Amino acid sequence: MIQIIEGARAPGSDPLFDAMFRDRKRVFVDLRGWNVPVVGGEFEVDQFDGPRTVYCIATNERGTHRGSIRLIPTSEPHILGDVFPELCDGEVPTGPDIWELTRACPSPDLSATERRQVRNALITAVVEYARHSRIRSYTCIADSGWLSQILSMGWNCTPLGLPRKLDRTNTGALRIDITTDTRGLLAEAGTWVPSRFVLLDDARLAHC
Repeated sequence: MIQIIEGARAPGSDPLFDAMFRDRKRVFVDLRGWNVPVVGGEFEVDQFDGPRTVYCIATNERGTHRGSIRLIPTSEPHILGDVFPELCDGEVPTGPDIWELTRACPSPDLSATERRQVRNALITAVVEYARHSRIRSYTCIADSGWLSQILSMGWNCTPLGLPRKLDRTNTGALRIDITTDTRGLLAEAGTWVPSRFVLLDDARLAHC
């Protein structure tokens, strides 16, 4: 199941968010060596985890965190616009129908096969959330390894500039357009995963 939740929860106040923030710390700080804030030595939480941030969180039947993606409206402060605008050759794309996709984090406890399954389920969910919320495009920042995965998922991606070396890693920015063709393109690429997701802010259920 994918839970879609609007608004960050403070560390220590919600078990699912605590598990997500712990896994983000394990993935981005412990494994990848990012220089990002860590709260209490165990939670990776930054200034972009705010009240308008939306979280797509994959859980198992026990509610355990299996992976997550963070979505930020570009009308709010966000990473590409406020930290790395130089990754865009032109203006940073912003607007009410453009959101930033960031912190794609599979649980490090998953096998390689499980990580791929969770990744595809989350991608399906963010596309369905875009259709539900009238989001036209996502922007994202990715290093060379994640960049190749994004491009292989089947959706329409446009580089916003040439990749640049950031902290010893080639990193680029992309715009991902969500259109009426996106679902079919993901299905052709083997990325689309029919599944259930729950919009917890309005309690409605949707089936992908």
